[in-house]
Amino acid sequence: MIVNENEIYTLEETQKILKVSSSTMTRLIKKGIIRAAKVGKQYRILGKEILRMVSPKLEDRVGKIYNKGRRWLHEDDVVSEAKQKINDEK
Repeated sequence: MIVNENEIYTLEETQKILKVSSSTMTRLIKKGIIRAAKVGKQYRILGKEILRMVSPKLEDRVGKIYNKGRRWLHEDDVVSEAKQKINDEK
């Protein structure tokens, strides 16, 4: 089965893909190992969460890129604040 990262899967579909029991699936969600949204009384899981479960190396790579982007954003804010302080002092 091909998992689409932008597709939304039910708990049962995710169980079949990961080949785990319903109790294991519930435990993974409750411990925060796999992120899920609760819609009414049912869980919904984004495909990228399933892919992250089977490929942690991919998650590490994506996480590093994401954090690097956040750092650049933060550095831009710091530079802007520093420039503002310099202008205020003039």
